Amino acid sequence: MRFGRVMLGLALGGMVLGGAVYGQVFSKPLGATAQEKPSYLKGAGIVERLNQPLPLSAQFVDESGKTVALGDYFHQKPVALALVYFHCGMLCPQVLHGMAVGLKGADFTVGKDYDVVVASIDPMDKPEDAIAAKKEFLDTLGQTGPTAEAGVHFLTGEQPAITALSEATGFHFVRVPGPDGKMDQFAHSSVVMFATPEGKMSEYLAGIDYPVRDVRLALVNASHNKIATFKDLVILYCCNYVPSAGKYTVAVLRLLGFAAMLTLVGIGLMFYFLTRKRRTTGAAA
Repeated sequence: MRFGRVMLGLALGGMVLGGAVYGQVFSKPLGATAQEKPSYLKGAGIVERLNQPLPLSAQFVDESGKTVALGDYFHQKPVALALVYFHCGMLCPQVLHGMAVGLKGADFTVGKDYDVVVASIDPMDKPEDAIAAKKEFLDTLGQTGPTAEAGVHFLTGEQPAITALSEATGFHFVRVPGPDGKMDQFAHSSVVMFATPEGKMSEYLAGIDYPVRDVRLALVNASHNKIATFKDLVILYCCNYVPSAGKYTVAVLRLLGFAAMLTLVGIGLMFYFLTRKRRTTGAAA
């Protein structure tokens, strides 16, 4: 299923889709432009693979230069996952910044309650690029120390591993030329994904700003409610995850039902205490 609204664009410095491409301003009306996808973007986008198993045997290289399997990061905790590339000048840094801000506000501890896996879609990216990106991510996340370091993983890899992960997540991208004509840029969607401890896709959040509520609920859902508080369970009951929109919305009928239930409980308690008071008064007389 494709998102109804996903920020899709070229992660190029100085380029904004919807206004200009390489300095060329669109001459068509805004509505017409918004309805037409440029030919070079037809291969990019998101197709949700909910409950799809990830390629846990795929080999990557972490920021320290160590060869790892994707499955090394899937054990007991949910995983927040993003596909970007580290030489991106525009969209990818916004995705990672929004992801870190959302996770920071979710009030969970990385490495303890969940892990983060960020994989590059560019086989030209190297571990030293991953080191710099991870440092910036941790600075924004505001969590430091051995636990945080061990819970955040920035990976690079060869094309077969990248393709396997891209296909499993439904994260499609296309290589496009940069302003200098070199084929070293990518068109892709902006999205943060969540996976279960078993390595299956759970949810997708679209855009570059991820509401704290949605990030927290996505982690709770991906953990099979193992890290949920009572408040989380109540909010989950009153909200629905909408795959086509890539976000949570209020479930009006559930909310009304919950309010009605609380009202009935309140009325029941009121009658109980009134009846008890009358019995006490009668016994005293």
